[in-house]
Amino acid sequence: MPLTFHHHQLDNGLDIIAETNPDSHSIAVGMFVGTGARDEEVTINGVSHFLEHMMFKGSEKYTWEDVNRIFDEMGARYNASTSQEMTAYYANVLPEFTDRAVEHLAHLLRPAIRLGDFTTEKKVILEEIASYLDDPGHRLYEIAMAEHFGTHPLSQSILGSAESVQKLERDQMTQYFTRRYGPGNMVLAATGRVDFPQFIKIAQRFCGSWRRVDAPRHHPQPVHQNRRRTLVDPKLNRQYIMGFTPGPSAQDERRFAARVLSDVIGDSEGSRFYWALVDNAIAEEADFGFYPHDRCGSYYLSLICDPDRTDEAIDIMLRELEKVKHDLTPDEVERAKNKIASSIVLQGEVPLGRMRAIGGQWIYNKEYRSLEQDLATLMAITPQSLQSLMRDFPFDPMTIVELGPRPGKGILIPTSTADTMKSAARATAPAADLWPIT
Repeated sequence: MPLTFHHHQLDNGLDIIAETNPDSHSIAVGMFVGTGARDEEVTINGVSHFLEHMMFKGSEKYTWEDVNRIFDEMGARYNASTSQEMTAYYANVLPEFTDRAVEHLAHLLRPAIRLGDFTTEKKVILEEIASYLDDPGHRLYEIAMAEHFGTHPLSQSILGSAESVQKLERDQMTQYFTRRYGPGNMVLAATGRVDFPQFIKIAQRFCGSWRRVDAPRHHPQPVHQNRRRTLVDPKLNRQYIMGFTPGPSAQDERRFAARVLSDVIGDSEGSRFYWALVDNAIAEEADFGFYPHDRCGSYYLSLICDPDRTDEAIDIMLRELEKVKHDLTPDEVERAKNKIASSIVLQGEVPLGRMRAIGGQWIYNKEYRSLEQDLATLMAITPQSLQSLMRDFPFDPMTIVELGPRPGKGILIPTSTADTMKSAARATAPAADLWPIT
C-alpha cells in the first residue's frame, strides 16, 4: 500500500505529522524542537545540549530510573540529539505501545530540572567537554566553525565551553526552556503503522495543555573571507585539516545537487579526493561533504595526513576543486546519484529513518517531501546542474584550519583564486613560536 502523509495542528499550535504505512510492523515517534546552539546567548552556550541530558533526568512524575525503565519495558530503541539548529527525542516501538511512547516522550519534554540533578549532571557535561577536547577532530571542527562563521550564531559550540557550562545556573536553563520548548517551535512526528485519528487524540491528551511559545530565530547572513589558520599541538603526530566554504541552505532546492557534488568530490570511496589523496597514500582520510544550515549552507572538507605532506595534500585538494568545475563527467554524476538513491531508499524502508527525515524537514521548512519526490529531484540532476551550482558556489571564499604538530601561523588570504590559496599553503613555513592548544 502507498504511504500516506497526514498533518494536524492542535489548538495550542503543536504540529502533528505522520507518514502512515499499514504494512509496517513498528512505529517511530519523535519530538523535534527548533532550537540549538545557534539560538543560545553567548553566556549560556551549551544549554541546549545540557537540556538534552536533563530531559532524561525525569519529569515531576518520573525519576531518571523511571525514564530508562519505561523505555526498556516497551522494548524501545530510543535516543536524542542536539545540533546547532535542532534538538530531537525519539523512540521506535511496536504499534501496541504507541500510547505509552507518546506519553513518555511528553514527560521527557517536560523535565523537572531538579537542582540536585542539575548540579550532578553539570559535572557529567564538563567531563564530556574535557573528553571531546582530547579528540583532535572535534577540536578542529569547533575551531573551524568559529573561524568560518565569526560573529554569526552558527559559530557557537554545541557542547559549550567549560567556562559557559560551569557558570550556567539552573534558573537560566529553565528560562531558556520556557522560551523555546513548546508548540509553535515543535513538531510531533510519527511513521510506520500509525492510526492517525487515534494518534491525534493521544497527542491532545498528553500535549494539549502545553503553552505555545514564540521562539523566533535570527537569520543574519554570515560574512566570509578567505582565511587560513594553523594551530600547533606538539602531542599530536598527524596533521588534521578542515575547511569550510559557502553552499546552499536547507531551504534551497540546490541542496540535492550539492549532495551529489559532494559525493563526486569527497565520498569515502571512489571519489576524486579518494583517488587523488587516499589511494595515492598522500592522506589517510580525505572527505568533502555538505551541511544545509537554516537560511545558509556550507561545504566542508577534511584531511588527515603526515605533517610533512600537509602542503602537498592541500595543494592537491584545491587543485581537484578547480578541476571538477571543468571536467565533470556524466558517469561520475550517475554513480553518485545511484549511491545516494540507494542510501535514501534503505533509510526510508525503516520507520525510524523516515521519521527523522520528515521531522527534520518540517522543522526547517514546514513541508513534507515523500521518498518519491526526493528520488525524482535527485535523479533529475545532470552535470549541467552541478556546473551551474559551482558557478553560484565556486568554493570561495574558503576557511582552512590546521591542527597538528607542524609549526605555522595564521594567514589571511587576500584573493579568491585557488593559485593564491595554494601559495598561501606553501607559505606556512615553520615558525619559532608554537601555538599550543590548551
